[in-house]
This record gives sequence, structure tokens and C-alpha cells, in this order.
Amino acid sequence: MDSLANLGDGFLTVLTPMNMLWVLVGALLGTAVGVLPGLGSAMAVALLLPVTFSLDPIGAFIMFAGVLFGGLFGDSISGILMNTPGNSTAIAGTIEGHKMARTGRAAQALATSAIAAFIGGILSSVLVVFFAPSLADLATLFGPEEYLALAVFAFVAISAVVAESLVRGLTALVIGLAIALVGVDGMSGAARFTGGQPELFDGINIVVITVGLLALGEVIAVAARRGTRQDTELIPSGGRLWLSREEFRLALPAWLRGSAIGVPFGIIPVGGSEVPTFLAYGTERRLASRKPGSMFGKGAIQGVAGPEAAGNATAGTAMGALLALGLPTSATAAVMLAAFRQYGLQPGPLLFERASELVWALLASFFIGMVVLLILNLPFAPLWAKLLKLPRHYLYAGITVFAMLGVYATSSKLLDLVLVLAIGLLGFAMRRYGLPVAPVLIGVILGPLAETEFRRAMAVSEGDPTVLVSSPIAATLYAVLVLGVGAFLIQRRSAALAKAA
Repeated sequence: MDSLANLGDGFLTVLTPMNMLWVLVGALLGTAVGVLPGLGSAMAVALLLPVTFSLDPIGAFIMFAGVLFGGLFGDSISGILMNTPGNSTAIAGTIEGHKMARTGRAAQALATSAIAAFIGGILSSVLVVFFAPSLADLATLFGPEEYLALAVFAFVAISAVVAESLVRGLTALVIGLAIALVGVDGMSGAARFTGGQPELFDGINIVVITVGLLALGEVIAVAARRGTRQDTELIPSGGRLWLSREEFRLALPAWLRGSAIGVPFGIIPVGGSEVPTFLAYGTERRLASRKPGSMFGKGAIQGVAGPEAAGNATAGTAMGALLALGLPTSATAAVMLAAFRQYGLQPGPLLFERASELVWALLASFFIGMVVLLILNLPFAPLWAKLLKLPRHYLYAGITVFAMLGVYATSSKLLDLVLVLAIGLLGFAMRRYGLPVAPVLIGVILGPLAETEFRRAMAVSEGDPTVLVSSPIAATLYAVLVLGVGAFLIQRRSAALAKAA
């Protein structure tokens, strides 16, 4: 009851003309920045941080709430329409979302993403309001062996389900893990595969890899088809704003499953929404493979609904972890922590006592911000889809320009432009020979985490490998992985035999 009363006071604070204006401005600016390749919600908050210097703390953080969720939806817009996600958290939803756009269902994909963002964000915000202390306890259950098991689970599950061949999926995973090795070893301090270039000591930026594989790889693939029948096929720009009864029936469970997967990951410091979004995508793909007529690989609406809901649910509970524990579990939360310190505030248990009005106004603005975004973006989904009406040479030239600008803006390094071109050629080669892109990305994102946690577990156990399965959580994850992959391979073999017969 105290939580409800405090939340009610927060709504009264936010529901004033000036504060509602800041919510609206934040949502619009966040979406606009999120659409640009290479930027995203974290960059949006960072770029707009100086803009809030003249605002009072409550107005500033209300605006940040709009920027946060607006940036997440903006990431998805560019991913779905142009196969160029604004941030790595939108990669999983882009896999099927762009295929929906290519089959004339861009507006349905954007509407699915908008509703997923609303559902995932609302459910996570409700949990934060009522159960923030209990959710925070989940973080204490994860040690090195649990993080490693989680990474291995994501590696194998994604590699098994996104490729027609398990060998091709694992080959793509190895490519991703090899790219992740570039840079300085965090434990020994030794430089690895840097070629003596100091710019590579920090590794290859995930923005460079994402933009190169997805955006530039697609641009080069389109250029390679110039003059062929495929080159004359335009991407349809239409699509219904509303979802049919069948589409809604498929999307609703995926929205709920994605939200359930994403909620715990906002508390666990694994770096953001990449893990839960890929897990949600893998879950939906495995479930769909058990039924005939799966649309995965052709534009499955569940492949958009699940990851998008997971990403926003993770973002919501990550803010809960920041407020309750002072623990930034994602890049966006880290930027928000800097914003708190700018105003002389320290997130953590005492924040609820020392700045109660600010905390509850911020939580209330989460709800209001997501409603505002749904109202703004759902009707405009067909308008966003009209971007696909641009002539193909203008569209892909624009994608290339914005992609390169986004890459250069994140680091100001000319070497990154060379790398994004090289990785773009790699992405083109992978498309040419049927290697899936998703395992590369999951290997790059989770490779450093898996390596660090493996070495940490070995160091603590003095080289005893049994420590990797000594935890009930880790053992359960490995058991589920073995059973799941075994069942998946048997099912795929049975389907191949039935098709041959």
C-alpha cells in the first residue's frame, strides 16, 4: 500500500503541463537519436545530458525516462526497416523484423515492436515498484560458474536454431569468438591480435561489428545483385497498422514470454539486453519449430515480439537495480548513474529516503513515457514504413552514409572505418555461403564475459574443472541445454527423413 501511495504521489508530480512536455520531448528526441545507426538509447542519454543542465532534477529525470524508452524503440525502427539496428540490443528483433519488412509487412513489424516495448516496459515497471528489493537479491545468486553456463547456453542455443546446419551455426560462432579475442587480455594485460595497433587495445567496438555485419554487409550484397532479377525487386513499403487476430494470437504469448525472460536480466550485471533478447529469439524459434508451417527465416512475428519485449523488460528492471542498489547493469544505466551524480545524488537504498519525490516521479514517468511512446509511434508505423519507398540506390547510399557517420561519431577513429568495411565484406561472404550472422554477434557480445568468468572460476578453484558444474543453477542450465539441443537435432533429423520420403 505504501508503494501505491508513493506511486500516486509520483503521478501527481509528473502530470503537470511542464513535466508532460519533458516526457514528450524526451520520447521524440530518444526515438530520433535511436534511429541513427551506431547510436542508441545509451548514446541518446549521453548526448542529451548537457541539455538538462538548466532543468530541475525532477524535470531532467522525467525527460531521461522518455529518452531511454524512445531510444530503444528508435533502435528497432532502423533495424526493422533497413537491417541496421541502432544498438546491439535491437539485433535479435532485427533478424525477423527486416524479413517482415521485405515481405511487405513493415508496418506490422513496427506495430509489434511498439506493443512489445509497451508490454515489456509496463510489466517490468510494475515489478520494480512492488518487488525491487526482492528482484535485487537475484543478482547475488550468480557467480563465475553461473555466468559461464549462461554464456555457453546462449552460444549453443543460438547456433543450433538459427542455421539450417549446426556446423554452419558453430562456424559462425567461432568467427564471433575470434573477433572478440582482439584487444588487451583483461587478466594478464597482454595484447592479442592487435597487429601492434594501439587503437585495437580496447578491442573492436560492437558498433563497428554490428554496423559492418548487418548494414554494410547488406549494402554490399545488394550491390552484388545489381542487374539481376533480385535487384529489380523492391521492398514493399505497405502493411497494416493493426494486427490480425492470427498475428495477435501468435504475438501475445511471445510478448509475455519475452517479458518474463527479460525481467531477471535487468538485475544481473551482464552488460545490457543482448543476452535476454537472443534467448527470447531462440526460445520463440525453438517453440515454432515444433509446429508445421513455421515462418522463421521468412518473417515470423514471434521473432519480433519476444526479443523486443525482453529488451524493454530488461531496461525497466535495470533502472530498478540502479535505484535500489546503485548497481548499473547496462551501458544506459551507467550513463544514468552519471546523471544522478551530476545532481549530487547517489542511487542506492538511501535514495528512496533522501530523494523520495524524485524516485517516485521517475518511476511514474516510466509508465507515462511508455504510454506516450505507444500513442506516438503506433499510428506513425505506416509513415516510418514509407522510408522503404525511397529508390533503392538512394536508400542504401543513405544507409551507408549514416552507418559510417555513426561509427565515426562513437570513436573518431579512422581505423574503425577501415574495420567496418572489412567486416562488411565478411558479412557479404557469410551471406554468400549461407552462414548465419546471429552466432557471430552473440559470440562477440558474450565472448569476453565467458572468457573472464571461466578464468575466474578456474582461479578460485585452483584449476578444478568440476567447479563449473558444482552450482545447481549452472548444472541445470547445462542439463537443459543438452536435452534441448538433443531434442532439436532429433526433430530436425525426423523432418529431413519425412521430407525425403
